[in-house]
Amino acid sequence: MLDHLYRRVTVVDGTGAAAYVADVGIRAGRIAVIDRSTSVKAPGRTGERARTEEDAHGLVLAPGFVDPHTHYDAQLFWDPYATPSLGHGVTTVVGGNCGFSLAPLHPGRPGDADYTRRMMSKVEGMSLAALAEGAPWTWSSFGDYLDALEGRIAVNAGFMVGHCALRRHALGADAVGDADPGAEGLRRMTAQLHEAMDAGAWGLSTTRSATHADGDGRPVASRWARPAELHALARAVGQHEGTQLEAIVDGCLDRFADDEIGLLVDMTTAAGRPLNWNVLTIDAAVPDRVPRQLTASERARAAGGRIVALTMPVLAPMNMSLGTFCALNLVPGWGDVLALPVPQRIDRLRDPAVRAELLRGARSEEAGVFRRLADFDRYVIGDTYAKENDGLSGREVRDIAAERGMDPFACLVEICAADELRTVLWPMPTDNDDASWELRRRTWGHEDVLLGGSDAGAHLDRMCGAPYPTRFLGDCLRGRKLVPLEQAVRMLTDEPARLFGLRGRGRIAEGWWADLVLFDPERVDAGAATLVHDLPGDGPRLDARALGVVSVRVNGVEAVRHDVVTGAVPGKVLRSGRDTETVGTGA
Repeated sequence: MLDHLYRRVTVVDGTGAAAYVADVGIRAGRIAVIDRSTSVKAPGRTGERARTEEDAHGLVLAPGFVDPHTHYDAQLFWDPYATPSLGHGVTTVVGGNCGFSLAPLHPGRPGDADYTRRMMSKVEGMSLAALAEGAPWTWSSFGDYLDALEGRIAVNAGFMVGHCALRRHALGADAVGDADPGAEGLRRMTAQLHEAMDAGAWGLSTTRSATHADGDGRPVASRWARPAELHALARAVGQHEGTQLEAIVDGCLDRFADDEIGLLVDMTTAAGRPLNWNVLTIDAAVPDRVPRQLTASERARAAGGRIVALTMPVLAPMNMSLGTFCALNLVPGWGDVLALPVPQRIDRLRDPAVRAELLRGARSEEAGVFRRLADFDRYVIGDTYAKENDGLSGREVRDIAAERGMDPFACLVEICAADELRTVLWPMPTDNDDASWELRRRTWGHEDVLLGGSDAGAHLDRMCGAPYPTRFLGDCLRGRKLVPLEQAVRMLTDEPARLFGLRGRGRIAEGWWADLVLFDPERVDAGAATLVHDLPGDGPRLDARALGVVSVRVNGVEAVRHDVVTGAVPGKVLRSGRDTETVGTGA
């Protein structure tokens, strides 16, 4: 007997092939029957009985979406449903990115857990209270960490091992500030990497980005590594089945330097594995950025490697504040001012000379992709707190400034100062024009460009990238219609599954795992991002409801129905080699 049967459902199977109507049956977590003899006019003729079934006429059944870049490493302990991703049809998440994983932790140094929590809070915008209260922190090895999640998550999850954790484990406090680990330090690091991959780690992630500082404000551990160290670790990755590389460098935010391209190429060729990076920003106002960034992929292929750029197919909502750490802190010249105590910060921001200097930094070439944050007249005011700011929520700064006869940036500062810098600010995207969307459409067709980069699980109260699959599908079906539905589904399912070598996932095919999303093509979309307080310790995060998603199944078990979790935890910890196969660099 089948466990569940969809009747007369429109199947978009993930391969890019034309949609078709069929009955689809599930047994023991896998797709057991696809009967295409049915039609929208005639009932299905599947001969097998099912414990449950539903008439899905008019609905679309797609493979579960694969999010290639998340930071759910900690959140899964207090939120096994990986919300909001699961509600938006994401059934497989990849964690441990950007050089940051929660394991290994040295068993002889209890303080390493505290260091890791403070680092993750700083670099990935996670609540420190949630990290401390919501996760057990009982593991030592990477395998221990994976075991702690086994059997208690609703999504499938695979994890890279972070270079920062490896360095901290091998070198202790010397991991920060010690550029050369020496032969013994490198041996310990490599041994831990091998042990992690033996236990199922998907490979190595690393960062050299200047935006990544630890809880003490110092460059994170991997930023101190020399190229020889990265080459050695990459070679170790190549000795394990089903593994990958992921790397972040300064140039990811704007344009790669030649030495950065050289390093990434050396890493992928040393490992003989694909390397992905995050995130390719596409803006028609900067026409040379995409060709420059994809030069890395071209050079890698010429050398026998492969470099894949992740890019988002939607503009993710992002809020900011002059009172808390956000992207503005990373703009050249802003960090020192925004790190001052609030009263002093307000005094400095009210100084015209300081504002002029801040504007110069925000508009400078060195600001890279953060230049898009410099259009302060186009910011929209979000939540306010002071009586004098009543009625400003939802309004653009330029309109308020015109009414007050003020410079827009000065006006924004005065609004925020009245709220003691608690005002929520929503920067409006500068790349929402037709030319930028057409450039995105063309770029998505490149063989080394992959949709993703949500950062879900990180920057919790600042951005909400998790709903990108439903927002993208809604845009493809009823909005800009940049790509047809079948292609959009393939880009969200089979393409990331094939990059990571997922065994039996990413397509609707008999014998494959029943990771499935059932949605209404007339309604599928994502709601507006709203701030909720549901983290351990009552911390805030941005959430967005899924619209038009009827059901999400993970390994055949329904985990979500109409955007409400069922309580089932059918997800699997996906381990390299067992659940992933090796993907060569010629793929």
